[in-house]
Amino acid sequence: MLTGRMKICIAAGAVLGLFCIIGASIRSGFEKDAVYLFSFWYNRLLMGVVVGLAEQVKNLQKAIIRGALFGLLVSFAFYSATGFYDSVGFAAGIIYGIIIEYIAFKYVKE
Repeated sequence: MLTGRMKICIAAGAVLGLFCIIGASIRSGFEKDAVYLFSFWYNRLLMGVVVGLAEQVKNLQKAIIRGALFGLLVSFAFYSATGFYDSVGFAAGIIYGIIIEYIAFKYVKE
């Protein structure tokens, strides 16, 4: 179950989660608590898992569309749980889904 694709996607989600923590901290004036920031990071990690579970596709356009869809779905869970507060974080999640899927498309040879 822990394929090369899964490993790359989880790693990409974890790294992008760090960027989310930095961005959320800056946008909030460093007023967000650790639980909120951890939840943001975990959401991106989960996004990596979801993208990693999907089968590798051979078409880049399909991969990008699927990444955007997965990013939207996973990010919406966090966005709605926070009372639809951080629309920038929600939009970034869509972009991060694309990035994770692109990285998997580019670097996974299965």
